[in-house]
Amino acid sequence: MHGSVIRVATIIACLSTGAAASAAPQDALIARAKALELNTPYVPPPGDPLEHHASGFAKIMCSAVFITGLDPDFAAENVGYFTSPRSERAKMGRPVIDRAGRAVHVTLPTGVTRTARHLGSQGCVTIPLGQDTVNFTPVQVTSRLPDPSTQPWPMGDVLPADPLPKELDQARVNQAVSAAFESPAEMTAAFVVAWRGRLIGERYGDGISASTPLESWSMGKSLTATLMGVLLNQGVYDLWQPAPIPEWQGPGDPRAKIRIADLLRMSSGLRIRAPQDPDYDRSGPYPDHLYLYTGSVNSFHYAATRPLQWPPNTVGRYRNTDPVLINYLIRLGVEKRGEAYLSFPQRALFDKIGIRTMVMETDPFGNFLTQGYELASARDWARLGILYLQDGVWNGERILPAGYAKFVSTPAPAWLADQRPVYGGLFWVNGDSTLPVPRDAYYMAGAGGQTTLIVPSHDLVVVRLGHYKGSAAGSTGFRRALALLMEGVPRRGSPR
Repeated sequence: MHGSVIRVATIIACLSTGAAASAAPQDALIARAKALELNTPYVPPPGDPLEHHASGFAKIMCSAVFITGLDPDFAAENVGYFTSPRSERAKMGRPVIDRAGRAVHVTLPTGVTRTARHLGSQGCVTIPLGQDTVNFTPVQVTSRLPDPSTQPWPMGDVLPADPLPKELDQARVNQAVSAAFESPAEMTAAFVVAWRGRLIGERYGDGISASTPLESWSMGKSLTATLMGVLLNQGVYDLWQPAPIPEWQGPGDPRAKIRIADLLRMSSGLRIRAPQDPDYDRSGPYPDHLYLYTGSVNSFHYAATRPLQWPPNTVGRYRNTDPVLINYLIRLGVEKRGEAYLSFPQRALFDKIGIRTMVMETDPFGNFLTQGYELASARDWARLGILYLQDGVWNGERILPAGYAKFVSTPAPAWLADQRPVYGGLFWVNGDSTLPVPRDAYYMAGAGGQTTLIVPSHDLVVVRLGHYKGSAAGSTGFRRALALLMEGVPRRGSPR
């Protein structure tokens, strides 16, 4: 795909559903990758693709109903097409919502039923076929923060009463917020604007509040990078060390050369199939990229057992193996020092920056699937963006290493080799001016138009969350909103 219009539509509206756009011709990308490709086999994921789609549909419906609180009919029509496209949903029975058992069942014409259960703090998890429960003991994760109505923003939800600074054009900001909701087709659920850490614009769709956890999809990759940043800051790992994945420690294993930085940059070179691959064939086997959501297997082990397709740090590809393996390292690092893995994000990150609504979902083995299975409110995503705007410091405490924000927002070398300055360290970067904001901007992005945008030159964080069906229209409204914000928010250090 070529041209800025197409790049915006694909990267923002359907980042995790179609081929991520490239500034270089597709045939050149393919040819370069072929020249570097290693002679290793590809083994497709096991199982029936429709059963995997049913797994995804059951999970999507479970999260929508039991976490977000959406009406089941609305959810079935409008949310989460990524792991269960509408065309595939038409081949399945109507989801059965078991409110007493907090579960959703989806049955196929073959009689096979896929079930997702709501497990409290671990969100919704799809049960493996032939089982009626998961392979770990769910735990209740409790925030130690006080009621948000008792704390000022951003630690809480109490907003200041004093007027906004005069250098801010509030009228333009208001117009930007309205633009994000201009058409019902956009299906925008939440839009939040923070400037210099202060909320200056905010609006929600019908039935959504400031505390509603919404589907966020691949914004969770950036959350995964943040949790790794916490461990890097604590000295558990070094960014440039070889990733100590247990499955790679055999004699002569070439994967042992993959660094933590390579995984963060989606440049590991591991062999899987993903819908974003430039040579992806939709008629081929079910893609591993999706199987890491829907397979109901130990996702960490599956990702770790994929062979190399290219030498590390030579070819950049948007593939779920890499964030999954960062999560694997997080678990290994936390448990090695005797701490509880499932509560680590809350105590080490969320409680420190005021996040109360984040739900990080797992596979049936209790491994976080935050390559895209997580839900949170727009305000909580804004808090995460503000942390990066402050270079990883919050209330005087350094949470992320100094310079980590620079690392994640710098184009990855293996992607630059393909003339695509669009990916950093589990963050997208505005290196090709995909968005109508300065090139220093970088962002968390997920399927369906979910975006948390960080614009350092303007001290700005913008969050847009929407229902999946409205992603195409929503991307147009989002661009209009950003253009208006650029007119209303002054550049850092420049008087109006």
